[in-house]
Amino acid sequence: MSVARVSEVIARSKTSFDDALNQGVSRAHKTLKNVKSVWIHDQSVEVEKGKIVAYKVSLKVTFVLTE
Repeated sequence: MSVARVSEVIARSKTSFDDALNQGVSRAHKTLKNVKSVWIHDQSVEVEKGKIVAYKVSLKVTFVLTE
C-alpha cells in the first residue's frame, strides 16, 4: 500500500503559462521525492498599464510518501 500527499506550488514567469508550469514542476521535483502528478489548480496574469507582465500558475503536486 502507498500513501500520497498533495502540496501546493505557485510559479511565476514573465514569458508564458507553459514556462511557469515547467518552472513549478522542476522546483517541485527538486524539493519533493516521488512526484507522480501535477494538477493546474489556477492560472492568472499580472497586468501593468494594460499589458501582461507575468503569468502565474497554482499547482497541486501529488507525491508518494516513503517509509
